[in-house]
Amino acid sequence: MAAPLAERLRPATLDHVIGQQHLLGPGKPLRVAFESKQPHSMILWGPPGVGKTTLARLMAQGFHAEFIALSAVLSGVKDIREAVERAQLLQATSGRPTILFVDEVHRFNKSQQDAFLPHVESGLFTFIGATTENPSFEVNSALLSRAAVYVLQPLSEEDLSLLLMRALTLDEVFSIEEEAQAMLVASADGDGRKLLNNTEIVMRAAVQSGSSLITIALLQQTLGDALRRFDKGGDAFYDQISALHKSVRGSNPDAALYWLVRMLDGGADPRYLSRRLIRMATEDIGLADPRALRLTLDAAETYERLGSPEGELALAEATVYLACAAKSNAVYNAYNQVRAFVAKDQSRPVPEHLRNAPTKLMKQLGYGKLYRYAHDEPEAYAAGEHYLPEGLGDPAWYQPTPRGLEGKIAEKLAYLRKLDAEAREKGAK
Repeated sequence: MAAPLAERLRPATLDHVIGQQHLLGPGKPLRVAFESKQPHSMILWGPPGVGKTTLARLMAQGFHAEFIALSAVLSGVKDIREAVERAQLLQATSGRPTILFVDEVHRFNKSQQDAFLPHVESGLFTFIGATTENPSFEVNSALLSRAAVYVLQPLSEEDLSLLLMRALTLDEVFSIEEEAQAMLVASADGDGRKLLNNTEIVMRAAVQSGSSLITIALLQQTLGDALRRFDKGGDAFYDQISALHKSVRGSNPDAALYWLVRMLDGGADPRYLSRRLIRMATEDIGLADPRALRLTLDAAETYERLGSPEGELALAEATVYLACAAKSNAVYNAYNQVRAFVAKDQSRPVPEHLRNAPTKLMKQLGYGKLYRYAHDEPEAYAAGEHYLPEGLGDPAWYQPTPRGLEGKIAEKLAYLRKLDAEAREKGAK
């Protein structure tokens, strides 16, 4: 094969692109941009192997534009300057528009990203950045404000199956067993490039074995551990993370540790597991043991410093701690109740005694006049004071459990409510 399979199958037209129909379907934003021949700067955000580079190339082709590509991993300020000079030369000589494509744009620092701004504003080129990271955090706000953000999704199993069939019929040589097809598709985990790379490896192995049939045995022989993460025991990826979460919630450290190791052994990204453990600490443990969140964050940071396999022990420690910790979803429930209430409720004004009064006019209007400074009150608590908008009363959304530290919190809140009741009864007389 003269060129890699992924390159040979790169779509030549928009209609050949697999997936991303929420952007490319009829009436969808990128389809409209192509049909109107009106390019605009954009950030393509999505996981690896879902077509970000392909879409950028197709845009240059569809808009009859010159295409300049940079990789933020390999490029610096000098490369950016040379790209700008090339775009200026193209504009002066050919008059054709230019698309500047920056892969992994989140790898550029602030000053490097800022270097694009004046040229985006002047229209020297249309800027297209590709990133696997959340652009809200990784792309400068100034650049972000000048570019539309489009979110690309992992390829579905149907998308990957179609891509696999294109690969197998490219030379009309290979065929594949149904179970082997499902396993090969699952091994890609939504990444079209990974699917094609794995397929190419298997094709070469099939040729060497003198066969055109791709079987499960051939997959296991050539891809080995790369397949274990997806179908070793017949468990889907999200089934395993669900089992891990439920084991932690169920306070079973052995089961929690088992599912953690199963996923690590199968190739799951430890950073993904770190994020899920942090979620468990806030959703299922909460204020029953606030140390759980800090310990889990420390474990995630430890993994970032040490990597695999040393850092995985910190994740195991956090998993066991979470499983053994006292459990409470009281804050989780309260938060969801308040969110639902606020979404349906009117915009209630802030009570005047709680408003800030930095100006003379605001003071004259009575802002903050009747506010009681808690530190000046007995027990540093302004008994009987109201902090919610008028008419809300005491909704009691947060209901602490009697478990762990939250039991102490419940006792304190009960005592403070008793002081409130006494103060209000005294005020009513």
